[in-house]
Amino acid sequence: MKVLVINKHRQPLMPTIPRKARILLQSGKAKIVGRDPFTIKLIYGSSGYKQPISLGIDAGYKYVGFSAITEKEELIGGEVELLNGMSERITEKQTYRRTRRNRLRHRAKRFDNRKRDKGWLAPSIQHKLNTHLRFVERIKSRLPVTKITVETAKFDIQKIKNPEIQREQYQQGEQQGFRNLTNYIRHRDGYKCQNPDCKNKSADKVLQIHHIGYWINPPDRSNRPSNLITLCDKCHSSPNHKKGKILHGWQPKVKSFKAETFMSTIYKRILEELDTEQTFGYETDFKRVELKLEKSHHNDAFIIAGGATGQRIEPLTIEQIRRHKRSMEQFYDAKYIDKRTGEKVSGSILNSGRRTRNKNLNGENLRVYRGLKLSCGQRRIKKQRYRYNPSDYVLFEKKVYRVIGMQNLGTGVKLANYSGVANKVVNVNKVQSIRMRSGLCIRA
Repeated sequence: MKVLVINKHRQPLMPTIPRKARILLQSGKAKIVGRDPFTIKLIYGSSGYKQPISLGIDAGYKYVGFSAITEKEELIGGEVELLNGMSERITEKQTYRRTRRNRLRHRAKRFDNRKRDKGWLAPSIQHKLNTHLRFVERIKSRLPVTKITVETAKFDIQKIKNPEIQREQYQQGEQQGFRNLTNYIRHRDGYKCQNPDCKNKSADKVLQIHHIGYWINPPDRSNRPSNLITLCDKCHSSPNHKKGKILHGWQPKVKSFKAETFMSTIYKRILEELDTEQTFGYETDFKRVELKLEKSHHNDAFIIAGGATGQRIEPLTIEQIRRHKRSMEQFYDAKYIDKRTGEKVSGSILNSGRRTRNKNLNGENLRVYRGLKLSCGQRRIKKQRYRYNPSDYVLFEKKVYRVIGMQNLGTGVKLANYSGVANKVVNVNKVQSIRMRSGLCIRA
């Protein structure tokens, strides 16, 4: 792996080998200025000899492949795993905000004071677009890149679904003609429960809409059609949502064009912001087969950059880590003993069964099974920024551990993979910081 180099004026130079970088650091002629990827800065003046470098970017919704090459070799390459769950975090923030504002009984109505500028994108899409741009700028600031090529997988999504689509039909989405999203999902699923093991024999089944990804970490409770499916009220019950039951871990195949739609939305913005050349997926596939390379984001980026022969490097895996949990409020549900099993469960599991004002949709009243109340529901307000964040590395008992989070108002640190104890919590003063990880970091 090459070590990236910048001069004392922060201008990028050609990378060097680790041995030479080590000598420069030990002699005091350079200092470390970055680790993802590893970069040193020269203390003394050096104009440096530069070669033409081509950077290939395989843009995507979940992963971004990258590869920087010269005529003879590959200098740096790998893939970036983008942060997911932004839409769900925005929904969570909205829930807390609405709850907080509902307590202000005499607050003036301000629901119509928002405006969207030209070129507005949904926050979740804007976040991924910004990550693409920031990462390319990071590479350009550490390598003297002369050419950038981006693969933008541009698809006509509606034509894939309907080959005979024409003119004004492009303005009519898949939900056109349906009163609401629920109506559309039931129609798409044929007004039938989609659980293959459904044992409901009722002639008049009550159909409800289920969020498929509710159990994923972070939970996916978005209302996009690919995350919704039709279930009957017998299958769509609170007990079936618990770990080990039929709905927890269930991933039925519902076709989603989320990634393709994302690329169709932002590809023009990427080309304009970075002033790059454009290539297409079918060209990359043809060259990859010709060179007999495996399908990967790194190999695709190598081909996009114009690579064919030459020395390759070990790919980097860079993950995007959430910087801070900015939610100042957290709700913890009450805990009860379930009279049926004797286990401790949350109050939301043993609910009243009421789902909407329509009594026909109400389920079984499970509150009758609430036994001894172990703890009350509570709201906790975070009043300070804690010392460590999830994914940081700390030293404890002469071993390195990954931080899961902090507890007890910042006095305890929860450690992952502690020998013999799952999620061990130790005093914050007994651990020593090894590496703070946030943003784009190389996976350890």
